[in-house]
Amino acid sequence: MNDIRHSVLWVIFGFSMILLWDKWQVHNGNRALFFPAPAPTAPAATAGARPASADAAHVPAPAVGASPDAVPGQPAVSGQPAAVPAARERVQVQTDLYRLTFDSQGGSLTHAELLEHADMADKTRRFLLLDESAQRVYVAQTGLIGGSFPTHKTPMTALPGPRELAEGANELAIRFESPSQGGLKLVKTWTLRRGSYAIAVRHEVVNTGNAAVSPQLYLQLVRDGNKPPGESSFYSTFTGPAVYTDAKKYQKIEFKDIENDKVDIPKEAPDGYVAMVQHYFAAAWLLADGVPRQPFTRKVDTNLYSVGMLTPLGSIAPGASRTLDARLFAGPQVETMLETLSPGLELVKDYGWLTILAKPLYWLLEQLHKLLRNWGWSIVGLVLLLKIAFYWLNAKAYASMAKMKAINPKIMEMRERLKDKPQQMQQEMMRIYREEKVNPMGGCFPIVIQIPVFIALYWVLLSSVEMRNAPWIGWIHDLSTPDPLFILPLLMTASSLLQTALNPAPPDPMQAKMMWFMPLVFSVMFFFFPAGLVLYWLTNNILSIAQQWIINTRMGVPPQFNLPKFR
Repeated sequence: MNDIRHSVLWVIFGFSMILLWDKWQVHNGNRALFFPAPAPTAPAATAGARPASADAAHVPAPAVGASPDAVPGQPAVSGQPAAVPAARERVQVQTDLYRLTFDSQGGSLTHAELLEHADMADKTRRFLLLDESAQRVYVAQTGLIGGSFPTHKTPMTALPGPRELAEGANELAIRFESPSQGGLKLVKTWTLRRGSYAIAVRHEVVNTGNAAVSPQLYLQLVRDGNKPPGESSFYSTFTGPAVYTDAKKYQKIEFKDIENDKVDIPKEAPDGYVAMVQHYFAAAWLLADGVPRQPFTRKVDTNLYSVGMLTPLGSIAPGASRTLDARLFAGPQVETMLETLSPGLELVKDYGWLTILAKPLYWLLEQLHKLLRNWGWSIVGLVLLLKIAFYWLNAKAYASMAKMKAINPKIMEMRERLKDKPQQMQQEMMRIYREEKVNPMGGCFPIVIQIPVFIALYWVLLSSVEMRNAPWIGWIHDLSTPDPLFILPLLMTASSLLQTALNPAPPDPMQAKMMWFMPLVFSVMFFFFPAGLVLYWLTNNILSIAQQWIINTRMGVPPQFNLPKFR
């Protein structure tokens, strides 16, 4: 039974780590170490090759009721004078949070630099979320379908106005106006507000023709299927489209599912949003609840994908106009901020099946940060509070281990004496357990109960953008990157080995060797993990060792180090 107890403990620990590791790899399209994924999430781009341009992005096929000959970018219908193309212009604007670039072709947002977030590779530069360059494509586009109407490929005129948020001003508006095309003129106004990552986008559609028309507005995000720049090659988080509706809740969509036409999202909905998600950041198109929408995903070109929404504007009479307001969120996944913008938007910060545990842990971590003003010490404080909350549960486990350690010499002597009589050995072992009132499984169940909580905290720390570029002490300048001096991983390895030495040694020599081998194997991974995650695990180890030491001493079982005997 002692053998079983140790086997269960290490199998649970080992299998939990393996599942955690492989979940990242398989779910996000990388080749897993233990359970290989069948295929990557997106076709790999040729090294050094430029992604397909978003200029070539197709809009979704017109919905039922739209004109079958609605092809974006075509000349005006017969009887309408062709619009004179405006000179293509890149309009740069800046606020307290953004440095943005708009393309007058379609009035699209093609460049979004987040001024409060540094680039991971070069801390002197700001983080670039949206971009259209030789290296990558990630843009936000809108336009009209249902006829040869203005789209994101239509040349527009950027109207004069300020290009920088003035001191004391709270908002900045950038206005684009299309020529009349297909009997419609589209006026698009982007409004940026101080302190907000939600950009208001007003679409005013004017019927300049002689007949009523019923266009649809599309809102889409287009990006390549590559990993975001600066992402770790050792572990992976989800990158790709997501769709949220009240009916089906949050749905992540793999690029490979778009490739294979295996996307199952609602055809119509009165609520929800569409988004492109990556580690720490997201972009999402938001409409007011009650506005009908048709979510869609589409392969645009080789290694280029879109996610978006269609919404009908209804019939617009000649000389009349119709206005529809939308919002584009483009920024960090700060959970409290996302909750205020749209129902379910906080789910882009994905905790998976442990969300019910992770959300209160994040809330507690944030409250500690308000008090301590340092994310590193907040991690330490949170682990301390969890250890206090689980104190009696852990005490029961460690007390069981202490009893096992106290009778271990007797068990070892008995096993040696009866090593040739396995059946009698098992009976004698059960008799010793009964007489000493020891439950060999007593140290397992209290630990098993806590595993989901600590895995949830693991995901909180991995997903929280607050850890990005957050210093702790001394040499730790960024909790979201590996320890540059490997001090924390070395300390964590040492603490894991110390825990192993304090535990009762299994009678079986092979199990004893495995108890020392497994901590070393799993500790290797932590040399490549973010410092915040290693700090959390190290703190948990230290507190566990302290509690185990105290309980052993109180029970009259002085701490002894069961050093391995490798022969």
